[in-house]
Amino acid sequence: MRIGLPVRLLASTIVLFAVLALLRGIDHDESQYVAAALLSAHGDLPYRDYAYLQTPLQPLLFAPVAWIAGALTWPVLRLANVMLGVALVGCVWRASREAGAGARASLSVAALFATCDAFLFSIATARNDALPAALLGGALVLIVRAGAGRGSTTGAAIVGALLAGAAAAKISYALPAVGYGMYALVDRRHRPLAVLAGALPIVALVGWTWVQAPAGFVFGTLTFPARAPAEYYRAAPWKLSWLAKVVDVLKFLALGPALIALVVAGRGGWRRSPVVAVVAVAGFVAALLPFPTWRQYLLPMLPPLFVLLALASQQRPPERWVRIAAVVFVCAGIAPTLAGLIAGGGGGTGRVPMLAALRDGRAVRDALDRAGVTGPVATLSPQFLAATGRLPDARFATGPFYFRSHALVAPGAEAGLHLVSGDRLDALATPSSGKGEGGSMPMPAAILVGGEAKWSSGNPALDARLEHWAIAHEYRAVPVASPRFRLYVRLP
Repeated sequence: MRIGLPVRLLASTIVLFAVLALLRGIDHDESQYVAAALLSAHGDLPYRDYAYLQTPLQPLLFAPVAWIAGALTWPVLRLANVMLGVALVGCVWRASREAGAGARASLSVAALFATCDAFLFSIATARNDALPAALLGGALVLIVRAGAGRGSTTGAAIVGALLAGAAAAKISYALPAVGYGMYALVDRRHRPLAVLAGALPIVALVGWTWVQAPAGFVFGTLTFPARAPAEYYRAAPWKLSWLAKVVDVLKFLALGPALIALVVAGRGGWRRSPVVAVVAVAGFVAALLPFPTWRQYLLPMLPPLFVLLALASQQRPPERWVRIAAVVFVCAGIAPTLAGLIAGGGGGTGRVPMLAALRDGRAVRDALDRAGVTGPVATLSPQFLAATGRLPDARFATGPFYFRSHALVAPGAEAGLHLVSGDRLDALATPSSGKGEGGSMPMPAAILVGGEAKWSSGNPALDARLEHWAIAHEYRAVPVASPRFRLYVRLP
């Protein structure tokens, strides 16, 4: 049977993105997301049983994936994000077609979107960017359909569920959801009551996680994102300035054709679909709010922006300078990914990063087996524990991101939130230190260091603090057949 071009294109895209994900270097940003999926796969809930510094949907949805994947959880989570990325590209294409753009323009715009560095980074790592973006993309298709008068009550309810789900996976997506909700109140073709009805089950789920652990929920979703950057960049306050934000936003827009899309869409594409423009503007505001700005923060605005680009291109074919500029920006968009693949393979070892990570995990597993450790392990790089068959100690489920903080939580409140900072490591030596919303926790049976390093975009000084604490408290070193890792086991 002959396979049509769309099927071939889809298969090629999946293979290409999967290869990029497996070859991409290790990033310590993935730590808390892999840890959260592992812990939830074993029945734990975010906030109640472990700290989580985002809204709660992703670990709940990915828990079955982690349960099935077992030792392969980390690469499988990367591949799950790849599939979400492919779906998102398809949604940009479909939304453009639903909005009235031609087949060629829609396909070209979807391909341009796929070369943005913000997109490529988000789908190649086990972070929480691809899931909310894919949910937003799915909603965008139905939003455009409703704006053209082809919507339905069921479709509006699905839009509500998808937008609420995006916000429940990453809080910045709440702004596009609110922006669309306000627009729906004005344009009743979007059936605002049905949108609200579709959102309510997701809102109820998020509310349920809040009820389980109110203090942990508020800290993870609001307090930490609001206060941690100012504390972390206290020595470099210029990073939190508006001038730095302008530079960063322009830089990340220019890493891919998003900047040229912004210019072209601003010339008239928004007039053909005001609702898409509203979602894009809300996504842009969501990108501007956090300090400092990182590339993945731009992702909420990109799908609607490229739909507007398709409409603008359909209305007025791009001039020669636009096409030339697009090629330049496409090259700029894929350059960071290519540079990372060339220079960062396995942290400079020349090994395939994910295969190297699995081998390191097996080496740690063998060392834990020899030492007779079966319980949770304290580490700032919990993503490596998936391959060991052990769970991370709940107090280290956020990887290095809370550990490096200093005064975000009162000294006596960390235990109840399942947290420990590098300044208060002695709390680990108190068996009752875990009392609070989640009960009590003993001292760690084992401590693993080495994964928070320069080759993982981390800070080795943080691992050094944990290692010094382990030595000072008479944990014994256990040999690990990996030059990267060191393991310490508590003496009986």
